[in-house]
Amino acid sequence: MADTDRESLRDGADSTALEAMETSSPHAEILHRLLKLSNRLMTPFSVNLEHQYKISINEFRMLMLIGRYPHSASHELAERTGVNAMSVSRAVAALEKHGRVKVERDKTNRRRKRLTLTEEGERLYTIMRPQTERVADYLLSDLKPHEVAMFDHILSTLITTLEATDAQGQSLFLERTRPADEA
Repeated sequence: MADTDRESLRDGADSTALEAMETSSPHAEILHRLLKLSNRLMTPFSVNLEHQYKISINEFRMLMLIGRYPHSASHELAERTGVNAMSVSRAVAALEKHGRVKVERDKTNRRRKRLTLTEEGERLYTIMRPQTERVADYLLSDLKPHEVAMFDHILSTLITTLEATDAQGQSLFLERTRPADEA
């Protein structure tokens, strides 16, 4: 947090907030800023697309992925996004209900359901893809090419850390971040 922010808090604001800032770990502060970044990144979609096309953020994300990776299965979308399977299932069901996605059994593997965009889904994908690119371009516009590459490397490292598993296939992230009273 910037010194001016701390000074303004000291000059008459919330002492509890100041104490929390001074005692929290620098990593926790980075996590909060990362969460803020994530929330801010969704604003153009919720303001411009959600209302106009009656599509939720999760539905939008799934629509964009199905457009990019046709014939994916729901579990593959969950893996690509880090969104839990139930949320993916709800989003896919809503997209199917609104005629944006078609769910078909895979002819070679009857247990697998392939997802493809319908004509309406393709229409929305064509409209929404440039918006996604504009958001990405704006977000990274002040970074130099080597900074973009470093940021990409850092993101890959963080995702690898979060996806690591132990010998039994259990999430190390969930194990190591379990509340102390549950250990």
